[in-house]
Amino acid sequence: MARGTLRIYLGAAPGVGKTFAMLSEGQRAHERGKDVVVAYVETHGRQRTADQADGLEQVPRRTMEHRGTTFEEMDVDAVLARHPEIALVDELAHTNVPGSRNEKRWEDVDELLTAGIHVISTVNIQHLESLNDVVEGITGVRQQETVPDGVVRAADQIELVDMTPEALRRRMAHGNIYAAEKIDAALGNYFRPGNLTALRELALLWVADRVEESLQDYRERHGIVTPWETRERVVVALTGAPGGEVLVRRAARIASRTKADLVGLHVRSDDGLTAEDDGALADHRRLLETLGGTYREVVGGDVAATLVHAARAEHATQLVLGASQRSRWIELTRGSVVTAVVRQVGRSFDVHIISSGEESGEPLLPHVRRRLSPLPRRRRLAALALAVLGLPLLTVVLEPMRFDLGFTTVTLAFLLGVVLVATIGGAIPAVIAAVTALGLLNWFFADPVRTFIVSNTHDAFALGTFLVVAGVISVLVDMAARRQAAAGRAESEARALATMAGSLLREGDPLPLLLANVVELFDLRGAAVVPVEGGPAIAVAGERPPSSAAEALVSLALGGSMQLWVSGDLLSGPDRRILAAFADQLALALESRRLQGEAATASALSQANELRSALLAAVSHDLRTPLASIKTASSSLLSKVTFEPDAHRALLETIDAEADRLNDLVGNLLDMSRIQAGALVVKIQPIGVEEVLGGALVGIAEREHPLRIDVPETVPRVLADPALLERGLANVVDNAVAWSPAGEPVRIEAGSVGDRVHIRVVDRGPGIPVDARERVFQPFQRLGDSPNGTGVGLGLAVARGFVDAMGGDLTIDDTPGGGTTMTVNLPAVIE
Repeated sequence: MARGTLRIYLGAAPGVGKTFAMLSEGQRAHERGKDVVVAYVETHGRQRTADQADGLEQVPRRTMEHRGTTFEEMDVDAVLARHPEIALVDELAHTNVPGSRNEKRWEDVDELLTAGIHVISTVNIQHLESLNDVVEGITGVRQQETVPDGVVRAADQIELVDMTPEALRRRMAHGNIYAAEKIDAALGNYFRPGNLTALRELALLWVADRVEESLQDYRERHGIVTPWETRERVVVALTGAPGGEVLVRRAARIASRTKADLVGLHVRSDDGLTAEDDGALADHRRLLETLGGTYREVVGGDVAATLVHAARAEHATQLVLGASQRSRWIELTRGSVVTAVVRQVGRSFDVHIISSGEESGEPLLPHVRRRLSPLPRRRRLAALALAVLGLPLLTVVLEPMRFDLGFTTVTLAFLLGVVLVATIGGAIPAVIAAVTALGLLNWFFADPVRTFIVSNTHDAFALGTFLVVAGVISVLVDMAARRQAAAGRAESEARALATMAGSLLREGDPLPLLLANVVELFDLRGAAVVPVEGGPAIAVAGERPPSSAAEALVSLALGGSMQLWVSGDLLSGPDRRILAAFADQLALALESRRLQGEAATASALSQANELRSALLAAVSHDLRTPLASIKTASSSLLSKVTFEPDAHRALLETIDAEADRLNDLVGNLLDMSRIQAGALVVKIQPIGVEEVLGGALVGIAEREHPLRIDVPETVPRVLADPALLERGLANVVDNAVAWSPAGEPVRIEAGSVGDRVHIRVVDRGPGIPVDARERVFQPFQRLGDSPNGTGVGLGLAVARGFVDAMGGDLTIDDTPGGGTTMTVNLPAVIE
């Protein structure tokens, strides 16, 4: 029986419409004549969602008891017995009640798929196992119900149900998601705009990554090598040569214009002989990372081939190279890397050759001195050409002088040629050269000539000795060259390892970059960091990272709880040793990630503790003081003591004043909570400054402190929320009154400056030091005890929050002659 297909509707947050979309798809399939049943759906009391299920057969749920409470779960046996063509199963990450057939609902779904039933399900991005800690860091809520990423990635279809944060919050405010009593708490916590934006970005990126995997799998199945320009990727070749800054900046501009990923690629020679300016290369790397690029480093003997191969591995659509400043002669004799790259690229991607503007005479791509490396194919071909053409040419030169030079001298000349071939091409070309030289010596120089017969015993011994010596020298020269190349490669690999070690110091989370460099350096198909006890990978790199231990070529321990899996071609012994060193650095990166997480948690706890301490201090003093006054006055009035009318009225006024004080205090606390939760509703409209001041000064006038108001009729109206502006100005004026000496009036002035209106509140108090001016706008911050008032340090914080929400600004300046001037800056209405 063929396995059923799984289709998943993925959402960024509750309420985006996943269940509604699933039921809509079920209705469409039902209309097409498909056998569709609702195996399990959770409407959460939403009538429109419930209505969408009308007309679809619903499999009765299984009722279960747990700890005295009745629960309903999907009846897997009933669905299997019914065996519909399509089953609709809501909430894929749901944890079943203990005693159920399976622990998780996704395991129930797997049984249905195994039975050949097609399943349509839903899940939110926060329930994916690999994103659990990320979501907790964003929302402060840890999801208890999770589903392995592999289960969702294995789905045949994944469709994102997208909705903007603003639209989702409107749905919440209209009561379309939660009950009315939960709306305010939800909007102020989980459903804050920042949280929803971050969750939406996570969902979009996750789905984009899944699409990338599907595209890559399709291209591999169809043998498509040429990159498809589904997403622009600009790769720039870095060498550390003069002019590299120009190259990096030009590549960054190209990437910026096309909204492309920027990757810097450095090819380090594997023979260790090319002198490279690592200091300049490090500068270029820092510039690249500053401009938003990612650095990669690979090792190879053929720079052009290695560069093209690495660019294809990065799915590059554009390659940026520096133009060589070498002379034509050097390019003809040594070759041009730029030319070789252009030839090898074909139609894979575009190549940009950029002039550096430098006159150093050095190319922007390193030229590898291949004459001393035994490995490149070009050198071996050159050695064979020398053996095939050079030795016959030597014969033509020496043959007329064979009587004058003697057989021994001629033999030494041919031996020198064989050594030269061995030096250039290694053992195999040298053996061919030795056999060729032996034949030429025998035919043209050993008596009798023009035959392969040697009549002279001395000549025969000389020829035999020549062959042995030539062979031994060829092997020794080849071994020396290979050991030199191995030493050079070890040096290059060590440099690459040291460069990667620097990532631990520069990167916030170096694990992904280090893992990507492991794949690049060893030319692997993929790598993954997975828990030892099983579970989804916490980091992957490469085109096909291993998903199980069976697919892994090598498995290395990373500390006690993690391990590294790599897949690809067989690795040599030296490569395995270097990979083990990389594993040590990956272990350090994992430890760094853990420590950063603990530091972030500690910082959040510290901030929460500071806020809690400030709030407790406010509650213990500023709330208790007015309550004590109210209690004293009310107890006196309730006693059997008879008070004079004036005393009786004074007690009532005390109760009234302290109640107003409590009301203002609680109002500021609520206002600050709305500001910090992002739940502030702003209604901008034209309003006159004098209209707002009337309401703002009502409570302050009762304190009988002199106020001087100067608002000319020519002052234009402002664009503001009248209620928020009134409350903000009231707090600013109240602060000025609290700190002003008795009898010293507080001035309130307004005037226009360009297209803005400035409302200034001027007092003659002690003033605010420059270094403390930003601190007074923080919640629960007081610089001391004011002579004319009390408070918890929220008034100015609320005022700043309200003014900022209206597109204005609240600033502090010194009053000439002493005191503080606070200025509310708002946009003016242009009439």
